[in-house]
Amino acid sequence: MRAISLTSALLLLATNGVASAQASTPGMNVATPEVSEPNHDHAGHDAAEPSTPENEAEAPGNASTEVVDHSGHDMADMPSNSSQIGTAPAPAPPEDHAADAIFDPADMARARAAAVREMTFTGSSILFDLAEYRAREGGDGYRWEGEAWFGGDINRLLLKTEGEGTFGEPIDDLEVQALYSRAISPFWNAHVGLRHDIVPNPSLTYAVAGVEGIAPYWLHLTGQLFLSDKGDVSARMEGSYDERITQRLILQPRAEFNLSAQDVPAIGVGSGLSEFELGVRLRYEIRKEYAPYVGVEWSKKTGDTARYAQLAGEDPDTVDFVAGVRFWF
Repeated sequence: MRAISLTSALLLLATNGVASAQASTPGMNVATPEVSEPNHDHAGHDAAEPSTPENEAEAPGNASTEVVDHSGHDMADMPSNSSQIGTAPAPAPPEDHAADAIFDPADMARARAAAVREMTFTGSSILFDLAEYRAREGGDGYRWEGEAWFGGDINRLLLKTEGEGTFGEPIDDLEVQALYSRAISPFWNAHVGLRHDIVPNPSLTYAVAGVEGIAPYWLHLTGQLFLSDKGDVSARMEGSYDERITQRLILQPRAEFNLSAQDVPAIGVGSGLSEFELGVRLRYEIRKEYAPYVGVEWSKKTGDTARYAQLAGEDPDTVDFVAGVRFWF
């Protein structure tokens, strides 16, 4: 009974506080609840009565809430934003120009054409990737590889030349190529055109088809297929990689493989893998456009090509120490 008396005292204290607040605040009419002894008789109470939305809505202080049944919704039919990203077709380009309503449409057409010409890139470049002196047993020699292009980002005229020889003797090899080059991806160009071998004799002319570009890990690759005017088929594959030791010092491994579909005794070429070259060059870029280098290269003729070279008094297996300059402008 002592606990019941304490509870009654607390309720009376709270009631007096409400009455005091009503008296001190004008205009407020606060109903004072009746105080009664707490009833601890739980007889007749049903504790298992569930709480329903109707009961909750009727209960004092609870807001009425609308209950929505989602059990019949099929979520698979709802559109997925992620699957539609990037699939919408691009809007059609405008066919009218607001400036034509103010200025002469003919003048505006000429202005738009001039703007397109000014924003279209055109240029040219000349690069000699190799221009070197070659020290080797049996007589020192020289070699060059260069190219020039003229045009834009997509379409270009590409000219290539390469050759080599021994000092004091007639040139051993000399070829030129004239190619149409077209960009087929951001890092790759395809080209077609003609190649003409001035030396060795007899000189031959080839139709050329190939690709050139940058593979993953910045490998520079070139592949070409040749069809001569005599019906001979051959191919060439080249690759190089620039390993930057510093911003100016660059180590460049290089490889070249030449293949032939048949024997061509007139120019000393056998079928299969006729010749390959493996080398490494270390260059220092005094400027981006000018870089002297030193290196070493191993050249080897194989199969019937090696046999033709031996019959001509040549060494089919040589090691050259090279020094040269790479430049472009």
